[in-house]
Amino acid sequence: MGYIGQAPANKVVTSADIEDGVVSAADLGANSVDSSELVDGSIDTSHLGALQVTGAKLNTDVISAQTALGATPADTDELLVSDAGVLKRVDYSYLKGITAANFRPNSKAIIINGDMQVAQRGTSTTGITTTAGYYASDRYQWAVNHGGTVTITQESLSSGDAFADGFSKSLKVDVTTADASLGAAEYAIMRTTLEGQDLQLFKKGSSTAETYTLSFWAKHTKTGTHIVELWDNTNSRNSHASYTISSTNTWEKKVLNFAADTTGAIANSNAGGMIIGFYVAAGSDFTSGTLNTAWAANTNANRAVGQVNNLDSTSNNFEITGIQLEVGTYTSATIPPFQHESYGDNLARCQRYYVKETATRWGGYKRHDANSMFVHKLPVPMRAAPTLDSDDLGHFSNFQSALGSSLSNLTSYDFDIIVGTIIVQVDSNYSSTHVMIPSWESKTVNFSSEL
Repeated sequence: MGYIGQAPANKVVTSADIEDGVVSAADLGANSVDSSELVDGSIDTSHLGALQVTGAKLNTDVISAQTALGATPADTDELLVSDAGVLKRVDYSYLKGITAANFRPNSKAIIINGDMQVAQRGTSTTGITTTAGYYASDRYQWAVNHGGTVTITQESLSSGDAFADGFSKSLKVDVTTADASLGAAEYAIMRTTLEGQDLQLFKKGSSTAETYTLSFWAKHTKTGTHIVELWDNTNSRNSHASYTISSTNTWEKKVLNFAADTTGAIANSNAGGMIIGFYVAAGSDFTSGTLNTAWAANTNANRAVGQVNNLDSTSNNFEITGIQLEVGTYTSATIPPFQHESYGDNLARCQRYYVKETATRWGGYKRHDANSMFVHKLPVPMRAAPTLDSDDLGHFSNFQSALGSSLSNLTSYDFDIIVGTIIVQVDSNYSSTHVMIPSWESKTVNFSSEL
């Protein structure tokens, strides 16, 4: 081909040789420029006008790995959420964790005083041998048949992982006289009992029965296997789980799972519906079988298989706190946070079962005989008509001097379970009859409606 003048140089035309606006969309044929002719990163949001990319211009597969999520997404699956109009990716594991923590079927903790804060009876009892009872922290009963001696205390925490997790109190069993060789029928259990009407959310005995997750902090001197029991008090059925203490005298958090039970509904009443028992020691009558980890009718030999003997040395302690029971199955990574309550709310829930009245003045009336009556309003309505006892019955007074010197035979009647009022009766050697008693004082009256 001939040229007039100088032949053009053999040069590739680049974008630098083209003035802005010289080539418009009208100068380009349809589909003449595709993604293969664009350098990665050459077009960013600064090259796009507002609203120039619409949903209609995006392919359905514009987001890679666009296959549908399964019925249960993997923890690493990502979902898009809008944060003030900005799309962000969130792992499913994060959203699942929020669901577990915020959507409990129960508004309050199922376990009462799980943080061991309330101790109306006192913070320490020594010399406990074969006497079962409630010591130190409210709602926890020492169920016992053994030859040793223990001290049970409410401990104050100031360090350790349980303290770091928000717990400042614990319940501690300190062995002061060892029982190194347990008899076959001997046992020691720290347990708490729940009302049947507070357990209906587990739907036990139905085709839609729920599973159970029990979580707690444990600090034991004895390493090795320990057993926890769920006992259905209505049907005498039970289920068990084991946990292992790895390090002596070190706080360890445990999360135990129990199966759902479609057999045997728990009575919907204010009677004891379920007992949660932490084994401290157990003789061969309870350890000679195979641990029952599914719900079944009771067989004693299957209740505490593998349990170590925490009573075998005076160096041993058994300490626990942070007990919580949840509906459903959780792991240590997904268990909802412990439901901390105010001390006042916790105390009120404990007082449904036990109230200790000390040094208050009550006014009453003395009849024609030795009996004097006092109408008393309890701080909360109790579970059922309480039994009464006293550490010191005190005396009657006219606010200046004592009226008589001897009180006895403490009883009660006309308990109102709705309002929480009760008539307390006590006998005295006060000689006057049909008179008002201005003040009954310097006394301690214990009201118990424990399960």
